[in-house]
Amino acid sequence: MNRMPLIRRALSLALAASLVLPAAAFAQQARPAAPATTAQAGSPSQLVLANTERVLKTLESRRAEFTRDRSALQSFINGEFNTMFDRDYAARQVLGRHGRGASEADVKVFGDALAENLMRKYGSSLLDFNTQLRVRVKSEAPLPRGLGVRVSSELLRSGGEPIPVDYLMRQSGGTWKVFDVMVEGVSFVRTFREQFDPQLQRKSIPEVARELRTGQIQVSAE
Repeated sequence: MNRMPLIRRALSLALAASLVLPAAAFAQQARPAAPATTAQAGSPSQLVLANTERVLKTLESRRAEFTRDRSALQSFINGEFNTMFDRDYAARQVLGRHGRGASEADVKVFGDALAENLMRKYGSSLLDFNTQLRVRVKSEAPLPRGLGVRVSSELLRSGGEPIPVDYLMRQSGGTWKVFDVMVEGVSFVRTFREQFDPQLQRKSIPEVARELRTGQIQVSAE
């Protein structure tokens, strides 16, 4: 079985956990790596570009440490994920029709459990992938109905085909945050919605969240 597509998706998902920092902090760290016409200062595109580069650099410089100490890797990924991802909004998208009328508390419990399950399962995959990559932002376009923006990018590998990664982002609390990631055309929100629909037809949101936390349900990026 060819695991490369799964590893690609796992890598991209984990990278998505590190794409957004508050704009003020970002402005002091960013290194221009693309023409200004492609990624304007402070834009979602530039956030994707600079923070992806930052995380790839950190993974490479701390590879030996992360290989020895997987808890340090988990701590790094979790910290980035907590900063960047719009968990509650993404969770409602995954819940779909099951989230209509659900309380904010139930949605939060589900979103937290999903994030923990994903990072626990796929976080270590980052070390299985050569992080000597470059990122190229291709375009930034508004989403329909003013829902946010779509940043289209590619992860460039020496001697390999580019990996297309699109980030769907919205403003939350004055910061651009990611609520869906599309790797090679596959939407994580749609993938997870299809996986959880049968469970949510039989069980409540808190029950599914509890089984995610205990590992009785395992989410898959395939």
